[in-house]
Amino acid sequence: MDLANVVPWGRSFDEYQKMFGLSEADLNKRILGCGDGPASFNAEATKRRYQIISCDPVYQFADQEIRRRIDEVYPEIMGKMQQNADSYIWDSLGNVKQLGEVRMKAMSRFLSDFDVGRRQGRYVSASLPTLPFSDYEFDLALCSHFLFLYSDQVDEAAHLESMQELCRVASEVRIFPVISLDGKISKHLDSVMTALSADGIAVSLQPVSYRFQKGATEMLVAKSV
Repeated sequence: MDLANVVPWGRSFDEYQKMFGLSEADLNKRILGCGDGPASFNAEATKRRYQIISCDPVYQFADQEIRRRIDEVYPEIMGKMQQNADSYIWDSLGNVKQLGEVRMKAMSRFLSDFDVGRRQGRYVSASLPTLPFSDYEFDLALCSHFLFLYSDQVDEAAHLESMQELCRVASEVRIFPVISLDGKISKHLDSVMTALSADGIAVSLQPVSYRFQKGATEMLVAKSV
């Protein structure tokens, strides 16, 4: 991985709860956050004494390198968010400036926790479709803003292979959102759900309370039967 191609953008524990409909019972499970990047979910969850492992290829880099990359791309991201503001719902985040403050706060929390968390094995450098975990090592795997969102960049075969891998390492998988960057339902969703069903995995779309990208109101849930 070339860090120059990474666009770090971290979400908070509160956002994860809403994106994935996480109950207190869910949070007490063995959880894998796949593709967490600089989210503060792990840091905040660990302070609450939950057991979270996060994996992302960006974790191969030192915290100073990730921090430098965040500082490099932040102005560019904010400019794009301002240009595309009409594609989002601002009821909870207020405006682009407030969004930036929330994201930077989350990423700062991540950076403060990263070194110790990596030593403790909570941050693992890995990426789909091959994860370094044993079968059903986790009760619940969460994947935010990667699969289905980047449907034009990641093909159908890679989506299915990644979903099968997540279903291998966790008895339940939740993916959010299921729309692509254009705000439309992913072109890969139906075929991936059909293939997983054929594998004996129960799949469903479930509503979530999180509202930000217009059209993103559901998560995909896949459970091993």
